[in-house]
Amino acid sequence: MKVLYNDGHVEECAKDDELHVIRHTAAHVLAEAVKRLYPDAHFGYGPATEKGFYYDIDLGDVKLSKEDLPAIEKEMHKITKANEKITTFELPRAKAIELMASRGETYKVEHIGDLPADARITFYQQGDYIDMCVGPHLTYTKALKAFKLTGLSGAYWKADKNNKMLTRINGVAFRSKEELDAWQHMIEEAEKRDHRKIGKEMGLFMMADEGPGFPFWLPNGMLLKNALMDYWRDMQTAYGYDEVQTPIILSRKLWETSGHWEHYKENMYTTKIDGEDYAVKPMNCPGACLIYKSKPRSYRDLPLRLAEAGLDHRHELKGALHGLFRVRSFTQDDAHLFIRPDQVTDEVTNVAHLIMAYYEQFGFPYRVELSTRPDNSMGSDEDWDNATEGLKKALEVLGMDYKLNEGDGAFYGPKIDFHLQDCLGREWQCGTIQLDFQLPLNFQLEYTDADGSKKRPIMIHRAGFGSFERFIGMLTEQYAGKFPTWLAPCQVKVLPVSEKTRGYAHEVADSLRAAGVRVKVDDRDEKIGYKIREARSIDRVPYMLILGEKEADAHNISVRDRTNKTVQRDLKGFVSDISVEISERRG
Repeated sequence: MKVLYNDGHVEECAKDDELHVIRHTAAHVLAEAVKRLYPDAHFGYGPATEKGFYYDIDLGDVKLSKEDLPAIEKEMHKITKANEKITTFELPRAKAIELMASRGETYKVEHIGDLPADARITFYQQGDYIDMCVGPHLTYTKALKAFKLTGLSGAYWKADKNNKMLTRINGVAFRSKEELDAWQHMIEEAEKRDHRKIGKEMGLFMMADEGPGFPFWLPNGMLLKNALMDYWRDMQTAYGYDEVQTPIILSRKLWETSGHWEHYKENMYTTKIDGEDYAVKPMNCPGACLIYKSKPRSYRDLPLRLAEAGLDHRHELKGALHGLFRVRSFTQDDAHLFIRPDQVTDEVTNVAHLIMAYYEQFGFPYRVELSTRPDNSMGSDEDWDNATEGLKKALEVLGMDYKLNEGDGAFYGPKIDFHLQDCLGREWQCGTIQLDFQLPLNFQLEYTDADGSKKRPIMIHRAGFGSFERFIGMLTEQYAGKFPTWLAPCQVKVLPVSEKTRGYAHEVADSLRAAGVRVKVDDRDEKIGYKIREARSIDRVPYMLILGEKEADAHNISVRDRTNKTVQRDLKGFVSDISVEISERRG
């Protein structure tokens, strides 16, 4: 694909850069369309993004709604159909200011003032529309083949709440109509799989205005959550962890020692108890340090692996809250390992194997990043270098490909992050392995080495799911609510055809319940077809047992699974088979 660079030359761009150029050009075409329809509009920023593009616009007293977007989109199609040539030019600062001022672009004038004194100021033009931009762009508007406006939002100029709120028009753009259609299909699929919708239908969880961002787990949701936690506990045992639990509220002194009071206080909920400052824990790690410090430790005690399904609270902005994906209260599948320096490689690789086992269980592909020291950090350069090299060595031993993510580590140490890809191609950062020299220093943690000397342990912070809340949200969308039998809130729904078979239905349910199967009986006075449709589309149960007089007389069952095939079974055999399926956690 040929693109126009801001020095005026045209050449083929790299495949990886094509979408950026297309989306950047789409932003300019959007701006031209808006200017045609709303001549008094003034423009802020209009970049391409990873997901699409947007433009922040000052429309004065005009208030746009979603109903206005089709007209703007239609105007954009007129511009692409006209095949306007896109050109570029450069101006000195004074001339650039003069040009933007003459066109009433006050935000662009201000932006020029923010640029370094030696900055090149370049422009792109199509038709009558001129925009200050570094490019590159397509050469003609007709090359913009597939785009769609997706919505409106508000955005402060320069992302500063003290500035004016502008109207942000969002959109997507792709190389072809086929790619746009695929995206549209993905969006429709995402709406069908939305865990908030499914969660409401299935009675998994709820939110309330009285506690924004604080999930209420409903009976079915607790069954699902507990099944996942049982799996988590079994895996901790298998990998040599001991489970602990630390208090939710701890004193300011602890958080000052850990560094959270200085580096994380804006995200913490605080209170006073007996006239002293306390905080609701945003993380479990300081509590684990206190457990370690509660008695003398020997080199023979290490590694000490402490797992905690800890309830944490973090202050998230209200506008960022999103179902179970972004909450203020969550249960973290946490663990903290205290190790000797010679155990770093073995323990990091062991943790990585555990996390990878999680993702294989649920069929999530993933990629790995190594995140290094951020600006807001604590600790010496030597400790950070040693920790980073320790993680790199472990990744090399694992033979794992990884991306280096500079400056995105935790404030106390570097980390390995696992980014999961869901069924819709979205990525979620869930698993993490963080190497920490700083907290053991802050808490003066020690162990007695073989020679009798005192040494400081290294600490590993680890999570696999990230949080049970987010992971359950992901699983809900991954399976579209049709959870594998071992996870399903209701594993079997018994459907008597008529009043005559209600008694037999409850006998069957009792047999399943005695075997540890989660079962419900739908004995309402409803037609069997209605009951089947509800069990399939709302409850999303793995198995339905349809019991008519024939089944009752023969003391057998008609089993319908998710393939909608119905087979006759004897009850004892079915109970045995489903029990094995559940115990093996198939699917």
